[in-house]
Amino acid sequence: MLFTDRPLRLGTRGSPLALAQARMTARALCDAHGWTADAITIVTVQTSGDRIQDRALADIGGKALWTKELDRALMTGEIDFAVHSMKDVETVRPDAIRIVAMLPRADVRDRLVGAADFSALPANPIIGTSSPRRAAQVKRLRPDATITLFRGNVATRLAKLAAGEVHATLLAAAGLDRLDQRDVGVTISIDTMLPAPSQGAVGIEALGDNQAIVAALAAINDGDTSDAVLAERAVLKGLGGTCHSPIAALARVEGDGLYLIAEIISPDGQETVREEARLSRSDRIAAEAIGQALLDRASPALRALFEA
Repeated sequence: MLFTDRPLRLGTRGSPLALAQARMTARALCDAHGWTADAITIVTVQTSGDRIQDRALADIGGKALWTKELDRALMTGEIDFAVHSMKDVETVRPDAIRIVAMLPRADVRDRLVGAADFSALPANPIIGTSSPRRAAQVKRLRPDATITLFRGNVATRLAKLAAGEVHATLLAAAGLDRLDQRDVGVTISIDTMLPAPSQGAVGIEALGDNQAIVAALAAINDGDTSDAVLAERAVLKGLGGTCHSPIAALARVEGDGLYLIAEIISPDGQETVREEARLSRSDRIAAEAIGQALLDRASPALRALFEA
C-alpha cells in the first residue's frame, strides 16, 4: 500500500492527548492524499516521560524523556514518522531526524483551572504545575503563591485538583480543546501569561533521507505555523535554555514577516527580561540573537539558569 505493501506507521506517545494529535495527523494525511483510513496505522510508544510521573522533567533528563524512545523507533525502522507536541521537542535534534511538517496551530494560550482569575484565589494559594515558565509567571502575578509539582496527563491533573490537592492549576488551551474540554478553565490573555515556545503546535518528524515520507508529509505542512514555531525554537537555541529555565516566546505572522515576543523570568517572578522584534519569516539567526539579547540584559542570577 502506498510506498510498500503495508500501511504507514505513525509513532506517538500513548496519552489521550498524544493519541488525539496522532489521529488528527492521520486524518490530515489521508485527506491530503485521498488515502483510505487503513493507509496509516498508529503505533504507541511508551516514553520515559510517561513512565516517570513523580519528579520534575528537569531533574530526570528534560524534554528528551518525551522523544528518545520515538527517536529510537524512527532510527530502527519500527515507525515511519512520529508526531509530537512541539513544545516537548528538544531544541537540538539528532542529525538524521528532520521536522518535516506542522499542523495548523491551535490556541496558544494557557487556561487557569480552579478559579475565575488569579485575583480570585485565596491568600497564599497552592498552584499545581510542572512548568518552570508557568511557575515563574504565577509568582510574578501572585508572590504569595506556593508552587507544587503537578505531573501527569490532563485527566490526572484535573483529578488532583478535584481532590483538593491544590487551589488551581494551569493547562494549555490547545490540549483541552483537542480533548473536547473547551469548557474547562478560564483562558488567560497573552499579555498576562506569554506562552511557552511552540505551544499549541503539533509537529511531525521523519528520517531526513526518507524522501518518499518527507514528500508525503510536506503536503500537510502549515507554513505560518512552521515559520512561527521555528523562530521560537531559534530563541531557545540562542538562550541555551533547559527545562529548568522559565522561558516564554510567541511569534505571529504579520504580513510577510513575523512579530516575535520573548521573555525570561526569574523563578520567584521578580525579574523579567523581555524583547520584541519584527523579523523576516526565515531569519532564524535574528531570532536566535533575540535569545542572546535576553541573556545579555539579564542579572547574573537569572543568566546562571541558562548556563550548562
